[in-house]
Order: sequence, then structure tokens, then C-alpha cells
Amino acid sequence: MCLVFVCDQDERVTGRYAAPGACPYCGGAVQVVDVESQWRFCFVPLYNKSKRRHLCSTCGKRLIVQG
Repeated sequence: MCLVFVCDQDERVTGRYAAPGACPYCGGAVQVVDVESQWRFCFVPLYNKSKRRHLCSTCGKRLIVQG
């Protein structure tokens, strides 16, 4: 028996911007990264979503913004 996964998720970075503030872990600069993700089933796109993530440029930690 052979299982073939026909679902796929593709993430692509569409932009990077500097954000005000500093990382609470290491004190590095914070970046805002716009990410576009797409779910596909048998090469047919099913779902598109854009996300905005905040990352530290020094340690690479993903930061959670309260507010």
C-alpha cells in the first residue's frame, strides 16, 4: 500500500519592514514580516491567507504583540 500526500502548503514572504521597539529577550531590532500562505489539493489552490508576523532580527524569535 502506498500513501501519497496530495495536500501542500506554500508560504511566501511578501515584505519586510522595520518596527518600533526592541526584542524583550535579547534587545535586538524588531521586524514586521508579511507572509502569504496558500493551501493546495492536487495542485488546485483552495485557501489563501495573508499574515503579519513580528520577528526579532537578532535572535529570530517570533514575538507576540499585545494591543
